[in-house]
Amino acid sequence: MMTILAYIVISFAFIQLLVSAVNLIFETYLPAEGKKDGPLVSVLIPARNEEENIGNILDDLLAQEYRNIEVIVFDDQSDDRTPEIVTLYTIREKKISLIDSAGLPEGWLGKNYACHSLAQSAKGEYFLFLDADVRISGNVIGRAVSFSDKKRLDLISSFPRQLIETPGEMITVPVMNYILVSLLPLVLVRSTRFISLSAANGQFMFFRAGAYKELMPHEKVRNNMVEDIHIARMFKKAGKNVSCLLGDNDLSCRMYRGFRDAVNGFSKNVIAFFGNSFLLAVLFFLVTTFGFLAVLASMPLSIFAAYVVACITARIIISVASRQNVFYNLLLIIPLQFSLGLFIYRASINKIFRRFQWKGRNLG
Repeated sequence: MMTILAYIVISFAFIQLLVSAVNLIFETYLPAEGKKDGPLVSVLIPARNEEENIGNILDDLLAQEYRNIEVIVFDDQSDDRTPEIVTLYTIREKKISLIDSAGLPEGWLGKNYACHSLAQSAKGEYFLFLDADVRISGNVIGRAVSFSDKKRLDLISSFPRQLIETPGEMITVPVMNYILVSLLPLVLVRSTRFISLSAANGQFMFFRAGAYKELMPHEKVRNNMVEDIHIARMFKKAGKNVSCLLGDNDLSCRMYRGFRDAVNGFSKNVIAFFGNSFLLAVLFFLVTTFGFLAVLASMPLSIFAAYVVACITARIIISVASRQNVFYNLLLIIPLQFSLGLFIYRASINKIFRRFQWKGRNLG
């Protein structure tokens, strides 16, 4: 029995290595070249208590090489200086506008309602939804337009390069890309019709406006906490063309600020990476954390060594593809794995007791 388990663990490690290599080699990022001018792109930013971030993303957008944009910010009942900051930008920049929330309707989550409302006001041929804490530079918008046109895509989503500044973030934030890049060949999101091969990140979602208006995705997922993945699946089910990519140095985000913030955030969506199956999430945690014991106990040292090399190589590839620090990701493998276990545990507790909260709102 132990030998069979060891073979399963070894096979899974090499599958992770293969998937990681595919994600490093094939269509990992937006193409380097992009248009400088073209159809109007509506950049849509839901914002709640984002006074530390909103000015940065607005400055980034005004500096984009792609000029034909409108920027609309939806203030989701912030109790900080977010609306005042945006108002100052609207005075000097005609392409920036602000929508104030009149309140959250029954049955909606805040971000989903904000995105839906933003889309109602957008005039562009493309809709780019950005979180307020995202940073973009260069010609990201033009690159997205070019890639969408070339591949005839209805939705492009990207996982921005995660900015990591504190020890608490170092042992939590890399977990997301470890799961994503080792399990899902991103090129298959675009090249196959399998709905199970879907992924998206609400931090950066670039829609062809016609496809968005046809499906009205945020309205259909109005009370779903993991709206991004569900929207990607919805688009693939409807026969739309979807692509999921990683962010390069021109697209980044400091997703969480510290350990507690990361645990609270990841516990909302970690199970979605496993098809909403707690069982698969737990099995992934057990195999990747304790599977080495079965290999060590029942296999020759040469095979155990090959297994360890495969695991380490996969971690290196994932870190390189994700533009993360290879040294720290290897050094902190053990706390990273136990953070994954904590995310899953917290997700289960939150599910049972409906304790999900984000930015002062109960999401349960």
